[in-house]
Amino acid sequence: MRNAIGRGRGLIATMCVIVVCSGVVQGYLTPLLPVVGAHVGIGGVGQNNLYLLSQIAFAVLNPLLSRWGDIWGHNRLLLIAVAMVAAGSLLIAVRPTTTSLALGMVLQSSVVGFFPLLAGILRSRSPEHGRIGMSVLVGALLLSIGVGGYVAGTLSDEHALAGLWTAVPFCALAMVATAALPTSTAVRAGRFNSLAALLLTLGLGVLMLVLTEGASWGWASPYSLLAILAALLLLAAWIRVEQHSAHPLVDLRLLRNPRLAAVSAHTFCVAFGAIGFLGANSVYLGTAPDGHGFGLGLGAQDISLISLAMVAVGFAGSTLTPRLARAIGDRAVLGVGGFVGAIGFLGLVLFHSSVPRYLVGALTVGLATGMFEAATRSLSVEVVDEAETALSVGVNEMALSLGAAIGAAVIGALWAGHTTTGGAVTGAGYQWAWAACAVVALAGAAVALLFRTPPAPLVPGTGAIPAGRTA
Repeated sequence: MRNAIGRGRGLIATMCVIVVCSGVVQGYLTPLLPVVGAHVGIGGVGQNNLYLLSQIAFAVLNPLLSRWGDIWGHNRLLLIAVAMVAAGSLLIAVRPTTTSLALGMVLQSSVVGFFPLLAGILRSRSPEHGRIGMSVLVGALLLSIGVGGYVAGTLSDEHALAGLWTAVPFCALAMVATAALPTSTAVRAGRFNSLAALLLTLGLGVLMLVLTEGASWGWASPYSLLAILAALLLLAAWIRVEQHSAHPLVDLRLLRNPRLAAVSAHTFCVAFGAIGFLGANSVYLGTAPDGHGFGLGLGAQDISLISLAMVAVGFAGSTLTPRLARAIGDRAVLGVGGFVGAIGFLGLVLFHSSVPRYLVGALTVGLATGMFEAATRSLSVEVVDEAETALSVGVNEMALSLGAAIGAAVIGALWAGHTTTGGAVTGAGYQWAWAACAVVALAGAAVALLFRTPPAPLVPGTGAIPAGRTA
């Protein structure tokens, strides 16, 4: 028994090294965007579009890596994903240009495959540590996002572009840790659906294009209307291909499970703002204040400190979520997470003219982020059979990526429609963006009410419910 516990803890510790790499990669560029953007000549809207590009890549790469992992092995695909992230990080550090930033951030988006692949390994090798393991991994992810941003911001205070090297050593450590992981015992099966992959990539690409450019084209212009129609047709064709495929890229039939459907819908709604606004958060913090009190004019290190404070609160929320779930139930935890996120964004709408005021709303959003990431990632593992673990986590991660990508796109569209003649985002642009995030987070709280926990079986001969379950 002790050996099993020790092996489980060792497995989680090794996985934490990989997750820390993921967090650093996702966090270190955020406080650098204003500085790097100025260096390569990209304004606020362009910086948000770079973040949007990475979120599109997240949404596309998630099902690809998850499916390839089911076919060729979770460990093998995890090693490939880590190598892609390392290559992207090195490219950005060596030669920061608009093109290398775009390409490097796309390669770095392979971190989206880490959680589904790690979940498959964890459940097959140490299923008894499933919920606590996912909670620890989410906590490590959130904390490392802040630490990565702080290290990058500190380095950039000495030299503007020095922070771009932050992720490189963490990627090297992750490569070593991945090679040390035990091989997943999950059954490998299926074939890769190339047509579904093509339709999904094109559909998402066109959708994000119209969300990004719709304001400049005119939402009722022929370009916008044709792009919207093309995106809908491509995505409808993708759904049809998936439904009739014996080897789907994303098994949409899993969403017939009402519990997974509720979890994924909640993930989409909360991620829309909690993840989608991270790039916008950095832009607002780094923008010089205008005459109406919008923008805080902070440097890279100060931005990274605020990001660190947000993820520290998120880490606390993540680690407390399993205990809270035992006390009030999973459905209530999901509802509270969405409601807390809505309150945080509403706070940003009302109070944003100084760092202390802004921090109240930002930290509240950080708390909601930790709660929803821990809860939804644990539940997406538990609501399906073991053989469907990676697929289920992949569906939930795709919901997160789509929510974040569409959130970033909507924020960008709202910004593009509210800019000054000099290209700066107006106060109305910021307020509309925060308000949109609040409304969608509130929708996530409402969706949580649809989640149902099945009745726990009674312990034979006692009439008692097993510990850790709710009736």
